[in-house]
Amino acid sequence: MKNFKISNKLIGEDEPCFIIAEAGVNHNGDIYIAKKLIDVAADVGADAVKFQTFKADKLVLPDADKAEYQTKNTGSQDTQYQMLKKLELTESNFEELKAYAETKNIIFLSTPFDNESVDFLDSLGVPLFKIGSGDLTNLPLLQHIAKKNKPVILSTGMSTLGEIEDALRILTNKGLRDIIILHCITSYPAKADEANLKVIRTLKSCFKLPVGLSDHTLGINVSFAARVLGACVIEKHFTLDKKLPGPDHGASLDPEELRALVNGMREIESALGDGIKRPTKEEENITKFVRKKIVACTDIPRGTIIEEVMVMLKRVGTEEGIEPKYFYSVLGKKTLQDININSPIKWTMIE
Repeated sequence: MKNFKISNKLIGEDEPCFIIAEAGVNHNGDIYIAKKLIDVAADVGADAVKFQTFKADKLVLPDADKAEYQTKNTGSQDTQYQMLKKLELTESNFEELKAYAETKNIIFLSTPFDNESVDFLDSLGVPLFKIGSGDLTNLPLLQHIAKKNKPVILSTGMSTLGEIEDALRILTNKGLRDIIILHCITSYPAKADEANLKVIRTLKSCFKLPVGLSDHTLGINVSFAARVLGACVIEKHFTLDKKLPGPDHGASLDPEELRALVNGMREIESALGDGIKRPTKEEENITKFVRKKIVACTDIPRGTIIEEVMVMLKRVGTEEGIEPKYFYSVLGKKTLQDININSPIKWTMIE
């Protein structure tokens, strides 16, 4: 599977997990809150912070119903259109946020929901395009994104393998090859017992592309498990305060949980190692204290043929002595010197 570079970060199976702190619309339409979200993402060590770029007029009908989770979190007074209208940011806002993210040394990303937003983000210089699960089957949008010839992260919530295959066909038709697939369960929050993380392996096997997880479950354990299964990208919603009004705050991580996610991910990666089975330096130091050697369990005079009843295996606390794997090779050998009881037997002591 091909590794590729996003800004100054390498993404791939053997690279550090690329962690996207998903601010989404948790800025509530306020650029001050948006900047605070960037501050948090940068401070905890996330690789990228991501927003959503849309115009409510181009995204949803005026009388479209809200999703159940949106109604639960924002009430039933507003329509989906009215809710999203309040969550819009202007192009100048995004220009300011990208510049601000650069001062914080964190990659700025945003998900576009229409061609105009794609063009704007491209002109803004985003290093990749993130396609949300809701647009996986929006083949015209995918075709427009593919023309930009930038890396793509494709979320696959609500989809089948066939739909993913169709999306990839559109994206790769013009030669685009730098694509990451994100397994995703589009529920807010998603239930851990429905996360179906083994799909990560399925996607890798089917499409031979890097695979990650857009994690909508509560907490961070599912993200950790995904990394162990080979996810090279983790995307996770976060907020300044879960009690803020808005559709996504309740299912998001707070700043300290986001920090725990990043720190835990780096610890897991350190623990995963390189797959080569060999003793660690600490193990090499402790070997002489816990591995046994062949020792005399009685006084053995010089010229004696060693029998099994004369020797046993004990820890000796040094590197001296013959290892247990040679136990039967020692039997039948003649001693070249007197060997005292509890003395490690050395090759120089026998012929």
